[in-house]
Amino acid sequence: MKEATPRFREVLTLLGQLNYTWTNTESLLIHLIAGLARVDMETATVIFLTLNTSRARVDLVERLAKLDRTAATVRQEVLSVTRRMMSEAKLRNKYNHCIYSFDDTGENVSTLLMRISDTGDRLKYGRVDMIDETEIEKITGSINRLIETNKRIWEIARKHDFPL
Repeated sequence: MKEATPRFREVLTLLGQLNYTWTNTESLLIHLIAGLARVDMETATVIFLTLNTSRARVDLVERLAKLDRTAATVRQEVLSVTRRMMSEAKLRNKYNHCIYSFDDTGENVSTLLMRISDTGDRLKYGRVDMIDETEIEKITGSINRLIETNKRIWEIARKHDFPL
């Protein structure tokens, strides 16, 4: 394998940052689970780890927020951050569930989506998308929005005295 080019490193760094930022933000759901379910952090952690998808974890947080016992202001704050978080899920999932392709220069990066699309009487799979400047801006924007969501979850947890 050739030495990694700056473009190759840039894309891999961004994707690593996207994954890290998502995972770090998702882990903060433990505080929301603890506060909304009125349990300690250890119990909330076990609940969080028992659910094995992001969607299931967010669904739990949203359902807890929608309980009648949850104050309307808390409910709206929590639902706002879970919706913001899940709006970033599509891009994050795209990059976690694809194969990456780099040309022999390492400069032209693309993704090969490993999902079957069953459309009428045909199957489609292996859609190729270039990771160009526009896509890099999407990834960077998603990272920044996740960072803001992360900060907002901390604010909610502190404001409502959820277990930290």
